This record gives sequence, structure tokens and C-alpha cells, in this order.
Amino acid sequence: MLESYVTPLLMSYVNKYIKNLKPSDLQLSLWGGDVVLSKLDLKLDVLEQELKLPFTFMSGHIHELRIHVPWTKLGSEPVVITINTMECILKLRDGDQDDHESGSSSTSRSVSESSKAAGKPRRVQQAAPSDPDLPPGYVQSLIRRVVNNVNVLVNNLILKYVEDDIVLSVNITSAECYTVDDVWERAFMDVTAPELVLRKVINFSDCTVCLDKRNASGKIEFYQDPLLYKCSFRTRLHFTYDNINSKIPSVIKIQTMVDSLKLSITDQQLPMFIRILQLIIALYYGEIGGHKEPEREESSSHVREALTNLPGMDMDIENQGPSQYSSQEFYMDSGLPSDSNQGWVSWAWSFVPAIVSSEEDEDGLYQQRETGGVPNNPQHHTPKDPIVSIGFYCTKASVTFKLTESQAESSYYSPQKVKSREVLGLEQEGITLEVLMKGEPFFNCQIGFVGCKALCLKGIMGVQDFEENMNRPEEDAVFFSCGDSLSSKGMTYLTNSLFDYRSPENNGVRAEFILDSVTHKGTYTEIAGMQRFGAFHLDYLYTMENSSSKDSQDFSAVHSEEVLPAVEEASMKRLVVGPLDVKLHSSAVHRILKMVTCAMDHEYEPYCKPQQEIVEESCGPVTPEEISRLEEFIPTRLTCLTLLQASITVCMAEFNLLHMLMPVIIGGKAKPGLVNISAFQPVRPLPSVQFQVERVNVEHSVPMYAQELVSAVSALSQPPDNLLHHCYAHFYLKIFGFQAGLTCQDSAGGFSPLLPVIPSFSTAIYGKTIQIPACWSKRSSVLTTECILELPHFTLQATRAQTHLLQAIWQSWTHGMLNGTPSPLSESLINEVYKAPVCTHFDALLRAADNLMNASWSHNHVCTAFCTASSEENLRPRNASSIMTDLQRLCSLINGNASVCQYHLLRLHGPLFTGGG
Repeated sequence: MLESYVTPLLMSYVNKYIKNLKPSDLQLSLWGGDVVLSKLDLKLDVLEQELKLPFTFMSGHIHELRIHVPWTKLGSEPVVITINTMECILKLRDGDQDDHESGSSSTSRSVSESSKAAGKPRRVQQAAPSDPDLPPGYVQSLIRRVVNNVNVLVNNLILKYVEDDIVLSVNITSAECYTVDDVWERAFMDVTAPELVLRKVINFSDCTVCLDKRNASGKIEFYQDPLLYKCSFRTRLHFTYDNINSKIPSVIKIQTMVDSLKLSITDQQLPMFIRILQLIIALYYGEIGGHKEPEREESSSHVREALTNLPGMDMDIENQGPSQYSSQEFYMDSGLPSDSNQGWVSWAWSFVPAIVSSEEDEDGLYQQRETGGVPNNPQHHTPKDPIVSIGFYCTKASVTFKLTESQAESSYYSPQKVKSREVLGLEQEGITLEVLMKGEPFFNCQIGFVGCKALCLKGIMGVQDFEENMNRPEEDAVFFSCGDSLSSKGMTYLTNSLFDYRSPENNGVRAEFILDSVTHKGTYTEIAGMQRFGAFHLDYLYTMENSSSKDSQDFSAVHSEEVLPAVEEASMKRLVVGPLDVKLHSSAVHRILKMVTCAMDHEYEPYCKPQQEIVEESCGPVTPEEISRLEEFIPTRLTCLTLLQASITVCMAEFNLLHMLMPVIIGGKAKPGLVNISAFQPVRPLPSVQFQVERVNVEHSVPMYAQELVSAVSALSQPPDNLLHHCYAHFYLKIFGFQAGLTCQDSAGGFSPLLPVIPSFSTAIYGKTIQIPACWSKRSSVLTTECILELPHFTLQATRAQTHLLQAIWQSWTHGMLNGTPSPLSESLINEVYKAPVCTHFDALLRAADNLMNASWSHNHVCTAFCTASSEENLRPRNASSIMTDLQRLCSLINGNASVCQYHLLRLHGPLFTGGG
């Protein structure tokens, strides 16, 4: 009977994660077709062991669990699992608990492992004998079809994380997972030839994220605005199999799409939000949670053996070699053993088989039932790593920063109310985050933005600069813009995703992935990144190749061989920022610094304190074989930054309250007392200093295993130049077309042409710093630092009026902190500065006229060309008499007739001659 096969499968999951269940009652309910369980407690220890996260479950409850099994239509209708109101509370696992568990629970760990191993035979004993009327092939295909079409619906999912005074809660109204067809519509599907594809969809409705602060008693005095309010998004899952009997997909593609993402952060939430980000970074680098590799007596990293085999070195993010555990342990278990010292790569990768190996466990269970033993399948023990592609896409996103202020109520006993006020906004368009990995040897992450801008909202610190009654245009509010808009760029950020109708998966074609560094670098170039995004493109690539056979990406043999082959690791981060324009006026600067002061208003201890540099003596002399191996390849970590067409404008301060903000930022206290702030009056024309650069290239490279490399090379009496070169951190900076000058913003928001104070020039800077300086303390011949500057030409030019204007701009920003008074800005000074280019342009026109005369042009043609050029250059002569003076200079130069020039000047500059002259 089918019940004898499906019932144990469903019961195994329910018994595994839920406490205090009677298998007999559950089995009878399942045979009836519907199961309703209420007020269930989750097995928290099992969840912790399965997830392998550095968190502890404080509680876990399910209000109601429903399971519907359509026994009569099991081959055409899905099994539906519905969970109503599921709540879990987590906290960070503290170090004392880790030490206690690692030091005193070895026995319990062995007991849990033995019970875990004994659990599988127990599941076999509970199963009924196989029915002779149902062939094994039919049973397996039916079970696979049932599992592939299970529908899971979760209503009201609540997740909470608590740490110190932080309470982070995630509430999802509804989450549903179901199987779909080739056009992503709900359907009852199975993996069939020739496509061999399974598609699923997960829809999340009304996701709300709250971040609140609790007091010493653990209560939340007042609730902040939600970080994210009722956001819905959808996820598409695409599994590709090599053949119909494959246990694990060869390609796994999981991608999420959000149409609109609106985040809101208050000044009290900002420190807590940064704390959460620091937690994520600490987990990423393995600094907390037991996933850092502190001291390893027996190193499993091949590069470590390729260096000096020195123990006790910490591994960083890219430092992970192939796992010391076999592929069988990877895929037969839900994760690596709890006592393993693993890095983030293997830790994160252990979740992949846990997600996709359920089908394998089920088929293995029934193979054992039908054969009476463990299946002897070589592929079952040594499966190949699947290709995993994870993506996140967002059409439009916005982040709003708010300042809160308390409101006093009329009654003394009334609860405290808080009102928030928007001050700063950040808007992005076309956001892409893609991750591609194949086991541990290949990992790639790409992040891109099509467009981005930041703008001021309402008033700041009592200054009503962007209130509604000011009626200021949006152009004045935007102080940062980068990239293009979606209207001009299109949907390029969705290229080759599951949400792109042109992608291979949506056209019945198997997708191809780039899994080698050479092809990757040639494909994802700077030009390609800017064509797809336009504002921002980050490409992080980590590869680990077998030096003996670089063309082969299969590392399955590495785990089984006793002699580990040498591998070549490389890490590269490339960041390209497109054309950007930054305007730093008073409104923008004060908002940015106010957010900085709010972010610093906390007393949180860092997750990982910087450790002092420890110098370890080498275990012995370095052999020639080790030196030759080092000279062949040394793993490095390279970071490249490219900035294209950047313009930064610093305007004269229209109001200055930096004396209230800067003391807090530099670690002091703000000056007491209230500050009277006058009404905001925009200054027009507004003098500004502008910096322009055509291109900036920055490169930074460091050895991936600095401690081991330096320990080996510093032990040599005469280290080779190549090895000594890699013991340094190298820094390259190249600047092309940099210039700075004065400009002026008019009442319409536009800026006048740049008056160069520093004409365009290019420069290059190279610097290097020795790694682990303590190892070189006895080697005086080795340079500690070196810096080289290449500057072909540099010019600084300014008139007296320009110098006074630069001083006035500087004093407008510093007078509050220096107890000085800003210099008054006179209109005559502005007129003198911004009319200076007239003479410069006129001299250029005179030289052009001289060249035209040398080319045998007629006087009439020269005068016409001069007058036309003067109009195109937008010259602004003071009056008609000055034009006549310039005209006489031209005529004396070319010995021509002034009447011809007068005619053309009157035609082109007629309004200047109105009223005489």
C-alpha cells in the first residue's frame, strides 16, 4: 500500500523536529488524510545541530500544524503542509557556552552521533515490508513525484533575535512554496526527460522587519518605526539534473525579485542597525561563532603545506583549501561535524547538501528497505559539487533616515510618545546581487546598481532649509547622483536571471556558467560592468586551482588521495564606480555628519578585538624544495578600484553648525547651551570649489598567507627578489585629468563654467609596506616602507580676487570651530572673480584671429569668425565701450576695417548696444 511508503516519510520529519508526539496517533491521522496538531514545541537542539549557526534558540513554537495527504490522487495532487503561527527566538551563542560545550560535552557529542547513526535503522524498522504489487521503480518514481510537489504554506511566521538591548523581529504574514511549470505557473510536475528540470516558487507576502531597543528590565518602552513595512517578494528555484536517477541537482539556481523596497532607519535604530551589520561581517570572516580557525595542529590547507607548514595561523575568508572532510560526509550529513574547525566557505557550503539532499535520503531509505542493506553505489559516496547560483534583484529601493524627538503629554502619567522626522533619503534603481559557486574551488559575487542618488528631506537641526514652505526645487535637494535611470538603461540588471524572459532557463536551454578565472576576467570587464549597470559594479572572485591540472575543476580526487596536490589560490575584488556628481553644501554636510554622530551614540563592545602581532619562530630551515615551490606561485589578495568621471563640488556654507557635531565625532562632547538659528536664506549666486577627475585607478595587493610567507622568507640569509617582493603590501594610485577651480551656482541651480585654479594634470603614486615588521627587525637592509611619486607637471594659479574668495569659502566652514567670524561676501568680489575668464577667452580669440590672417583669410572673414566665436564663448563684456576697445585691439592686430567688426558685433550682441555706446 502507498500508505506504508509515504507515512514513514512524513512521520520522520515531524518526529525529528517536534516534541512529545505519539507516532501511533500521528500515523492513524495520516492514514485518514488530514492531520491537525496544535501548540507544538520544536526540538531546539535538533535545529541547532542541523543549521550549524552560531545562534542559540531560546524558544520555538508552532500554534497549529496541518498536513493534508490526497491518498486517492497522490499522483496528481500535492501534499499540503500548512503551519499557522510559528515563532522562534534566537540569541547569539556566548563564548562561555561554546567553551563549556567543547570542553565538557565530548561524551554527549559522541552519544548524539551514535544516536544519530542509530536513528536511520530505527526508521527502517518502523517501515512496513515492501508490497510485491508495487515494483521498486514505480515506488521510487512515485516518492520522488510526491516530494517534488509538496506544497508548504506558513501563515504568520515570527522570528526574533535579541542581543544586549537590541530586539530584531521579522514578521511574514504568509510564505508559500509550490511547484510550477515552464512559465512559472502553479502545476503538478515531475523531473522528466529530456529537460530534467524542476521549478519551484516561494512567495513571501507582507514582510515586516522591526528593530527596537529594550531597557534594563528587558521591556521595550516605545516602538520605533519599522525598518521594512509590508514588503512582498518572490523567489524562483530552478533545479537541473544530469539524468533522471540523479540524487542531487547538477545546477541549483535560486533567485529573488523585489519590485519596491523601502527601508526606514531612525537615529536610535542606526547604532543597532550597524551592530547587526557588524555581526554579519564578523560571521562572514569567522571571528565569532566557532567558525574561525584559531589553532590547527594538523593543517588541511594545501597552500599551508606549500609554504612552511607552520601551525597556529588564523585563516581568513579566502584562505580555505579543500575541505578535510570527504564528499560522503558532506552529502550524507546535514553539515560538517560540530567539532570541526572550518572557515566560512565550507561552513556555508555545508548548507547546500542539507537543502537538496532530502530526496537522496528518501531514496536511500527505500533502497535499504527493498534491498535489506546499504546501497552500494559509487556515485552515492562521491557526488560532484553542484553549480549553485543565488541572486537578489530589486527594481527600486529607498532608504530614509529619520530623527526622533519626544513629545510631552498633558498628563504626567501618559506614556511617552516619539515623533520621527525625515531628514535624508537614498534612492537606488536596478539593484543586483549574484553569487555563483561550485564547491570550494570557485566562488564569485557580483553587486551592481543602475542608478543611485541621495537627497535632503525637510529641515535639519532647527534649520528649515527644505521645508514645504521653502518651495525649493528637487534639483537643489539632490546632492549625490551616479549612473543612469531604468528608463534609459532598460532591464539590464536582470540579464540571464530567472526573471529575464531571454534567459536560457526560460527558453528551454541549459545555461552555461563561467567557472575559470581567465575566462571570467575576460568576460566581466570594466566596460561590460558599466554597460549592464552604469553606477556601481563590484566583482569578487576567489578561485582555487590544481597546479598540476588547471583545466580540471573537479576536486573530488583531492579528498581521497593521501598526498595532497599543490593548489593555486587567488582572490580578486574589482570595483568600478561610474560617472558621479557630488554637491557638498551646508544641508548635505550637516545631515551626513548628524547621521555619523547618531551612529556613534552607543556603548557596544566590538565582536572581535584586534590582536597583537605574534611573531613565531620558524620550525626549522627552509628546504630548497620549499623555496622552489614558493617561487612557482604565491597566493595574493588583489583589490582594484576604478572611478570614472567624478565631480565633487564644495559650496560656501549657507549655515554652519559644525561646532555642535565635530566634537562628538572626534570623541568629545558637544558644547552646552542652546544655539539660536536664524531662518535659512539661500545665498545666490553661491560660490563653490569644484574638483573634477577623468579617471582614478587604485590597486592594492597583499599576500594571502602573510604570516607563513614572511616567516619562511625572513629565515633566509639572502631571500630571492621575487619572494621578498611578495612580502610587501603594494599600493598603486593613478589619477588622470584632475583639475580644481572655482564655480558659481545661480538662482536656477546651474553652475557656471569652471575657472581653473589647478589646471588638469595626471599623477601616479606607488607605495609598499613590509608585512609582519617584527620578523624583519634584525634585517636593516630590508626597507620597511617605500613611496614613489610621479608628477610630470603641476600648476597652481590664482588671482588676488580668487584667493580672497577661496579664503571666504574656507572661513564659512571653519568659523564656528575656530571662534572666528566669516568674511563678508561682497558682490564686487564675485563679479571680479567670475568675469576674469573674459580676458582669457579674448586673448585666445586674438591668437585665433592671428592664425586666420596667417592662413590668408580676408579681414571680413576674420571679423565674422571673431564675433561668432565671442558669442559661442558666452563672453560677458561690461558694456559697449569695452567691446569697442577690444575691437580696436583686433583691428590693430590685423590692420583691418573696424566697421566690418562693428556690423557683426551689433548683429550678435545687439542688446548690449541698446541705449547708446
